[in-house]
Amino acid sequence: MKKILLYIVLPLIVVIGGAAVYLFMATGVKPPTKDETPMVFDTNAVNLPKDDKAAKKELQNARKALAKEKPAKPYIVIDTHANRIFLRTEDSVLLESTCSTGSGGEYVDSTTGRHWIFDTPRGVFKVNSKIPHPWWRKPDWAFLEEGEAIPKSENERYDPNMMGDFAMGFGDGYFIHGTIYERLLGINVTHGCVRVGSDDLEKLYNKSPMGTYVYIF
Repeated sequence: MKKILLYIVLPLIVVIGGAAVYLFMATGVKPPTKDETPMVFDTNAVNLPKDDKAAKKELQNARKALAKEKPAKPYIVIDTHANRIFLRTEDSVLLESTCSTGSGGEYVDSTTGRHWIFDTPRGVFKVNSKIPHPWWRKPDWAFLEEGEAIPKSENERYDPNMMGDFAMGFGDGYFIHGTIYERLLGINVTHGCVRVGSDDLEKLYNKSPMGTYVYIF
């Protein structure tokens, strides 16, 4: 996400801004302001096009660069506010379903001071793993929240039911997966992962190959 901002979005803003400034200056039209204070442009701050032709060319290049960023294949969109998940293309929705995302809650271990914040990450990701019949490895906080001691045996951490029938990882231990708590779908209750009902999850899993883009906001 940071690379997109640094290498694509910000340069496009400068290019489009420079072209707009040139066109305002060339036509003698003053850009709108909130008051009557004259607007002063620092022409050294941006690379201004030399003429109308150059300005139009810069705008065309900017549009082409933006077009290249559009995903060519179906992609996943997750709305963490409405708790909705979509599989879609630019002009059509292939699948829409209710999901559950991060609660935004926080847990602090009073003994060690460790703390966890349970948010679903926002940004642009890709499906980097697909796991049928996944087993959940319970992290430390899962035991501490229940008032249980952290097990010494690794085998005591694994739960074969919690994640449902399918899981798709999108980085840093976050997954789109099933749930045994389908009655809570549509509510921000998870520890960061995205839960989907079993029927819709299977369709999403089968239609989302490795590398599928995941946009979360």
